[in-house]
Amino acid sequence: MPFEFEKLSIPEVILIKPKIFADSRGFFLEVYKKNEFSRFGINEDFVQDNHSYSKKNVLRGLHFQSGSKSQGKLIKCIKGRIWDVAVDIRTKSKSFKKWISVELTGENGYMLYIPRGFAHGFLVLSEYADVFYKCTEEYSPEHEGGIIWNDPDLAINWPVEKPLTSSKDAKLPLLKDILFLL
Repeated sequence: MPFEFEKLSIPEVILIKPKIFADSRGFFLEVYKKNEFSRFGINEDFVQDNHSYSKKNVLRGLHFQSGSKSQGKLIKCIKGRIWDVAVDIRTKSKSFKKWISVELTGENGYMLYIPRGFAHGFLVLSEYADVFYKCTEEYSPEHEGGIIWNDPDLAINWPVEKPLTSSKDAKLPLLKDILFLL
């Protein structure tokens, strides 16, 4: 089996460890294989792929899409290191407002599956990072939402005090101010 699947403290969020085949030439790994993911309960139709490049201490997020355009994501850091965060924003969930974090690196090849109903963000720990992610819905500006990275109700323990954010992300609301959207 080319993947090891690990359920995290929020069981719907899954850490995926691909088997890396390395030799003197470099390495090879499978990033996605529908039948393997389906066997572990990830039965998604990924319809959009995104790639971002960010410098050290850049924090992107916490982003989500709401309603019929809610997105599941499969996150992979291709180069560098990121601290990846998923926040449960499903108001009827036992883990509502809980978050998990995982370090994804180009070296470890790990991926994080985040289902619909979660906000997502990441912080770059290395000098730069290339992050690739698959989405289950196409981007829809009308359904776009976000939560400020330092929302005190979430109390996310980011590993940097003053991250670099976009002006748009710096103005995101608190979760309590957008519950009507969820």
